[in-house]
Amino acid sequence: MKLTCAGTKKSPTYYVQKSVRIGNKTTTKTVERLGSIEEIKARCGDKDPIEWAKEYTKKLTLAEKESKQGILLKYSASMLIDKNVRRSCNAGYLFLQDIYYSLGLDRICSAISDKYKFDFDLNDILSMLVYSRIIAPGSKLSSLESAQNFLEHPKCSLHQVYRALEIIAKENDFFQAELYKNSQSVIERKKEVLYYDCTNYYFEIEEEDEFRKYGFSKEHRPNPIVQMGLFMDSDGIPLSFSVFDGNQNEQPSMTPLEQKIIKDFDTSDFIVCTDSGLSSTANRKFNSIQGRGFVTTQSIKKLKEFLQDFCFDDEGWYLPGSKKKYKLSELDEEKDYDKVFYKNRWINEDNLEQHLIVTYSIKYRNYQRTIRERQLERAKKLIDNPSSLSKKKANDPKRFIEQGHCTADGEVASKTITSLNQEQIDNEAKYDGLYAVCTNLDYDVTDIIRINQKRWEIEECFRIMKTEFKARPVYLSRKDRITAHFTTCFTALVIYRILEKKLKDRFTCEEIIKTLKTMNMMIVPGEGYIPTYTRTDLTDALHETFGFRTDYQITSQKNMRKILNHTKKKEK
Repeated sequence: MKLTCAGTKKSPTYYVQKSVRIGNKTTTKTVERLGSIEEIKARCGDKDPIEWAKEYTKKLTLAEKESKQGILLKYSASMLIDKNVRRSCNAGYLFLQDIYYSLGLDRICSAISDKYKFDFDLNDILSMLVYSRIIAPGSKLSSLESAQNFLEHPKCSLHQVYRALEIIAKENDFFQAELYKNSQSVIERKKEVLYYDCTNYYFEIEEEDEFRKYGFSKEHRPNPIVQMGLFMDSDGIPLSFSVFDGNQNEQPSMTPLEQKIIKDFDTSDFIVCTDSGLSSTANRKFNSIQGRGFVTTQSIKKLKEFLQDFCFDDEGWYLPGSKKKYKLSELDEEKDYDKVFYKNRWINEDNLEQHLIVTYSIKYRNYQRTIRERQLERAKKLIDNPSSLSKKKANDPKRFIEQGHCTADGEVASKTITSLNQEQIDNEAKYDGLYAVCTNLDYDVTDIIRINQKRWEIEECFRIMKTEFKARPVYLSRKDRITAHFTTCFTALVIYRILEKKLKDRFTCEEIIKTLKTMNMMIVPGEGYIPTYTRTDLTDALHETFGFRTDYQITSQKNMRKILNHTKKKEK
């Protein structure tokens, strides 16, 4: 603090002032008005008024440094707030920023920037797109607008964002490889087992083009789509991805991406786990060489008849870790409800030796029956409206309905008879409770089952991207920009998954993202930041995990700058 003088030489007025920082600017704030010489004399008695004022200023400075009582804020009920001055900001993104810089994404952007000549900050744009994808997902324009609410907002323009997308797409392979390499110093990457799956994303357009094609939409939408193939590690953290045309078969997409992982990620000895839709013979054979293995779900309906008989056989079932044989018909509905029984054998399909493991669970059987009963109820309602039965889809209740021109007694009917197809119902009921897996590994059955059970996490990855990150519909048309869009979504997912692991999987996805969104702070110009969010177990866990706190009653500007430097790894 310092003593200043204003007014004229004949009637000076003295103030105690200090320099404060508001946004990116430094200004002067009046701490106290001491008044004229006469007013100061009334306070200091026989002392020299100027010397007393200087000494008083020193005392205020020292008191501010040593004060443990906090900061006194004064507000007026009759004074308007300043126009066009930001009064709040989001601090939740700081935890994402900490992981972002730990992953060296700023260095990756710097390396890419060195290859090109452009007038924008690639790191500024990428970080904005990644944080916004998690906290306030939307179009590129809305991401740029919502990012203005961050404590430090981006300085880029919309046309620079689109230009950056083109660069990111060109460097997509390099970007993914460097991200994986850097991530190994942040969190252990468990890549002994890799999981692969595909999904697709729709575009709100009516005509397809060379990339966005009409294909089978997993959301059953009548729009052109693009497809994504994704590998993740055993902890559910994404490893690599690719995008391809919407009308292409998913199965051939796995091997090229796997080859890229082998080449760019310096790893080749791993097991690939997929669902049956992606486990073509070619894919299985590719993962039967050079130390690799595969675990894949197996459709019992597609097995040869003698193998189906093996699956349906009532005898020869075991519990993991036991040599006792069981009959399914003799199981106790209550005592054996949560148990998983299995039988296994080696088979040779398409000149490939495979270990077939079939499991049976009463709990899974009852689940499938419940689903079918609900579909049958819907099917019964559809019978009253036969005109809606023209199109039948897989797993559609309509598959349980048949139409004919004769009665159940064989008599010819003049009208179309619509009824439940009991043969179809009975045929599906045969598979209740059964689940099959094929592998080329000579592992214990328990280990194979455990590997396959983690496939749900890659489904959750897609759910997070589609639901929480709102990765679709995609508001872009050029292939390179679409690819870059998914690169930012992929990066956001990596960061989010690491955040989950750092929090030890104690909180749900919805809880984490909602908390980050609502961690807002009131800006007190010249003083600091006051949290306006509710302190919870989750906010405590975030602060304890990342080594800084924003939940003091007020965080001074100086301490907030330290936090920013901490999250950007700039500490000296």
